Amino acid sequence: MRKWKRVEGPSGPRFRSALAAHEVELLSSLVTSLLGMLDDREASAPRDELAEITGMRTGNSVAPQDDTMKRLLPDFYRPATEHPAGSSAAESLNSALRSLHEPEILDAKREAAQRLLDTLPAAGGKFELSEQDAHAWASAVNDVRLALGTMLDIGADGPDRLPGDHPMSGHLDVYQWLTVLQEYLVVSLMGGSR
Repeated sequence: MRKWKRVEGPSGPRFRSALAAHEVELLSSLVTSLLGMLDDREASAPRDELAEITGMRTGNSVAPQDDTMKRLLPDFYRPATEHPAGSSAAESLNSALRSLHEPEILDAKREAAQRLLDTLPAAGGKFELSEQDAHAWASAVNDVRLALGTMLDIGADGPDRLPGDHPMSGHLDVYQWLTVLQEYLVVSLMGGSR
Protein backbone atom coordinates (compact mmCIF):
# COMPACT_ATOMS: atom_id res chain seq x y z
CA MET A 1 0.00 0.00 0.00
CA ARG A 2 1.19 3.46 -0.86
CA LYS A 3 0.37 6.54 1.13
CA TRP A 4 -2.64 8.55 0.03
CA LYS A 5 -2.09 11.65 -2.04
CA ARG A 6 -4.65 14.44 -2.01
CA VAL A 7 -4.98 16.23 -5.34
CA GLU A 8 -7.08 19.39 -5.57
CA GLY A 9 -9.15 19.68 -8.72
CA PRO A 10 -11.91 21.87 -10.12
CA SER A 11 -14.61 19.48 -8.84
CA GLY A 12 -13.03 19.05 -5.41
CA PRO A 13 -10.27 16.96 -3.93
CA ARG A 14 -9.35 13.52 -5.24
CA PHE A 15 -7.47 10.89 -3.28
CA ARG A 16 -4.91 8.68 -4.96
CA SER A 17 -3.16 5.56 -3.78
CA ALA A 18 -2.20 2.10 -4.97
CA LEU A 19 -2.78 -1.39 -3.65
CA ALA A 20 -1.07 -4.64 -4.54
CA ALA A 21 -3.28 -7.40 -5.92
CA HIS A 22 -3.04 -9.42 -2.68
CA GLU A 23 -4.06 -6.31 -0.68
CA VAL A 24 -7.12 -5.85 -2.89
CA GLU A 25 -8.03 -9.50 -2.42
CA LEU A 26 -7.63 -9.27 1.37
CA LEU A 27 -9.59 -6.03 1.69
CA SER A 28 -12.34 -7.37 -0.55
CA SER A 29 -12.62 -10.54 1.54
CA LEU A 30 -12.75 -8.62 4.83
CA VAL A 31 -15.36 -6.14 3.60
CA THR A 32 -17.47 -8.91 2.06
CA SER A 33 -17.41 -10.70 5.44
CA LEU A 34 -18.48 -7.47 7.12
CA LEU A 35 -21.41 -7.17 4.71
CA GLY A 36 -22.45 -10.72 5.57
CA MET A 37 -22.42 -9.90 9.29
CA LEU A 38 -24.54 -6.79 8.70
CA ASP A 39 -26.99 -8.76 6.54
CA ASP A 40 -27.30 -11.45 9.22
CA ARG A 41 -28.04 -8.82 11.86
CA GLU A 42 -30.72 -7.20 9.69
CA ALA A 43 -32.27 -10.58 8.91
CA SER A 44 -32.55 -11.33 12.62
CA ALA A 45 -34.90 -8.38 13.21
CA PRO A 46 -38.44 -9.44 14.05
CA ARG A 47 -41.23 -8.83 11.57
CA ASP A 48 -43.07 -5.62 12.40
CA GLU A 49 -46.66 -5.35 11.15
CA LEU A 50 -46.86 -1.61 11.90
CA ALA A 51 -43.74 -1.05 9.80
CA GLU A 52 -45.37 -2.92 6.93
CA ILE A 53 -48.43 -0.65 7.16
CA THR A 54 -46.67 2.69 7.72
CA GLY A 55 -43.48 2.09 5.77
CA MET A 56 -41.39 3.03 8.80
CA ARG A 57 -38.69 0.43 9.17
CA THR A 58 -37.83 -0.84 12.59
CA GLY A 59 -34.96 -3.04 13.62
CA ASN A 60 -33.92 -5.23 16.46
CA SER A 61 -34.80 -3.86 19.85
CA VAL A 62 -32.33 -6.21 21.54
CA ALA A 63 -28.59 -5.59 21.49
CA PRO A 64 -26.47 -8.10 19.57
CA GLN A 65 -25.21 -11.06 21.59
CA ASP A 66 -22.01 -11.46 19.56
CA ASP A 67 -19.12 -9.31 20.84
CA THR A 68 -18.14 -8.23 17.35
CA MET A 69 -21.62 -6.98 16.48
CA LYS A 70 -21.87 -5.35 19.92
CA ARG A 71 -18.79 -3.34 18.98
CA LEU A 72 -20.23 -2.37 15.59
CA LEU A 73 -23.68 -1.57 17.04
CA PRO A 74 -23.09 -0.34 20.60
CA ASP A 75 -25.80 0.88 22.95
CA PHE A 76 -27.01 4.42 22.33
CA TYR A 77 -27.09 5.41 25.98
CA ARG A 78 -24.91 4.49 28.91
CA PRO A 79 -25.80 6.02 32.26
CA ALA A 80 -22.95 7.89 33.94
CA THR A 81 -23.81 6.26 37.26
CA GLU A 82 -25.76 3.24 38.35
CA HIS A 83 -29.31 4.18 39.25
CA PRO A 84 -30.48 2.80 42.60
CA ALA A 85 -33.64 1.47 40.96
CA GLY A 86 -31.67 -0.57 38.46
CA SER A 87 -30.89 -0.19 34.80
CA SER A 88 -34.33 -0.84 33.35
CA ALA A 89 -34.78 2.78 32.23
CA ALA A 90 -31.48 2.71 30.31
CA GLU A 91 -32.32 -0.68 28.81
CA SER A 92 -35.75 0.57 27.76
CA LEU A 93 -34.27 3.70 26.18
CA ASN A 94 -31.61 1.67 24.35
CA SER A 95 -34.22 -0.78 23.12
CA ALA A 96 -36.42 1.99 21.69
CA LEU A 97 -33.51 3.86 20.10
CA ARG A 98 -32.06 0.66 18.63
CA SER A 99 -35.40 -0.32 17.12
CA LEU A 100 -35.81 3.12 15.51
CA HIS A 101 -32.27 3.77 14.29
CA GLU A 102 -30.54 0.44 13.68
CA PRO A 103 -31.95 -0.02 10.15
CA GLU A 104 -30.44 3.30 9.01
CA ILE A 105 -27.14 2.55 10.74
CA LEU A 106 -26.95 -0.83 9.01
CA ASP A 107 -27.80 0.85 5.68
CA ALA A 108 -25.02 3.43 6.14
CA LYS A 109 -22.46 0.77 7.06
CA ARG A 110 -23.55 -1.41 4.14
CA GLU A 111 -23.44 1.52 1.69
CA ALA A 112 -19.91 2.49 2.77
CA ALA A 113 -18.72 -1.11 2.50
CA GLN A 114 -20.27 -1.52 -0.95
CA ARG A 115 -18.72 1.74 -2.16
CA LEU A 116 -15.32 0.49 -1.06
CA LEU A 117 -15.84 -2.74 -2.97
CA ASP A 118 -17.07 -0.85 -6.05
CA THR A 119 -14.00 1.41 -6.11
CA LEU A 120 -11.30 -1.18 -5.42
CA PRO A 121 -8.92 -1.60 -8.36
CA ALA A 122 -9.84 -5.12 -9.52
CA ALA A 123 -6.32 -6.42 -10.07
CA GLY A 124 -4.49 -3.97 -7.84
CA GLY A 125 -2.57 -0.93 -8.93
CA LYS A 126 -3.18 2.79 -8.84
CA PHE A 127 -6.64 4.21 -8.20
CA GLU A 128 -8.33 7.49 -7.37
CA LEU A 129 -11.32 8.28 -5.16
CA SER A 130 -13.71 11.19 -4.93
CA GLU A 131 -14.05 12.83 -1.52
CA GLN A 132 -17.34 11.00 -0.96
CA ASP A 133 -15.76 7.67 -1.85
CA ALA A 134 -12.80 8.41 0.43
CA HIS A 135 -15.18 9.02 3.35
CA ALA A 136 -16.90 5.71 2.57
CA TRP A 137 -13.52 3.97 2.59
CA ALA A 138 -12.61 5.50 5.96
CA SER A 139 -15.92 4.35 7.41
CA ALA A 140 -15.78 0.82 5.98
CA VAL A 141 -12.14 0.28 6.96
CA ASN A 142 -12.99 1.51 10.46
CA ASP A 143 -15.81 -1.04 10.74
CA VAL A 144 -13.53 -3.85 9.57
CA ARG A 145 -10.86 -2.73 12.08
CA LEU A 146 -13.44 -2.65 14.90
CA ALA A 147 -14.63 -6.14 14.03
CA LEU A 148 -11.13 -7.58 13.71
CA GLY A 149 -9.93 -5.74 16.82
CA THR A 150 -12.79 -7.22 18.83
CA MET A 151 -11.96 -10.71 17.61
CA LEU A 152 -8.31 -10.16 18.60
CA ASP A 153 -9.33 -8.64 21.95
CA ILE A 154 -7.44 -5.44 21.18
CA GLY A 155 -8.07 -2.75 23.74
CA ALA A 156 -6.42 0.54 24.58
CA ASP A 157 -3.34 -1.31 25.83
CA GLY A 158 -2.69 -3.63 22.91
CA PRO A 159 -1.59 -6.28 22.23
CA ASP A 160 1.16 -4.93 20.01
CA ARG A 161 2.48 -8.42 19.29
CA LEU A 162 1.36 -12.01 19.52
CA PRO A 163 3.70 -15.00 19.66
CA GLY A 164 4.57 -16.28 16.19
CA ASP A 165 2.85 -19.61 16.87
CA HIS A 166 -0.37 -17.94 18.07
CA PRO A 167 -3.26 -18.88 15.73
CA MET A 168 -4.27 -15.21 15.36
CA SER A 169 -0.79 -13.69 14.89
CA GLY A 170 -1.35 -13.09 11.17
CA HIS A 171 -4.62 -11.35 11.91
CA LEU A 172 -2.80 -8.83 14.11
CA ASP A 173 -0.62 -7.90 11.14
CA VAL A 174 -3.77 -7.36 9.06
CA TYR A 175 -5.25 -5.20 11.83
CA GLN A 176 -2.10 -3.06 11.91
CA TRP A 177 -2.12 -2.76 8.11
CA LEU A 178 -5.76 -1.58 8.21
CA THR A 179 -4.81 0.94 10.90
CA VAL A 180 -2.11 2.46 8.68
CA LEU A 181 -4.40 2.45 5.63
CA GLN A 182 -7.10 4.28 7.56
CA GLU A 183 -4.74 6.70 9.30
CA TYR A 184 -3.13 7.86 6.06
CA LEU A 185 -6.52 8.27 4.42
CA VAL A 186 -7.94 10.28 7.32
CA VAL A 187 -4.87 12.57 7.32
CA SER A 188 -5.39 13.14 3.58
CA LEU A 189 -9.08 13.83 4.11
CA MET A 190 -8.16 16.43 6.71
CA GLY A 191 -6.01 18.15 4.10
CA GLY A 192 -2.62 17.08 5.39
CA SER A 193 0.07 14.76 4.29
CA ARG A 194 1.99 12.25 6.28
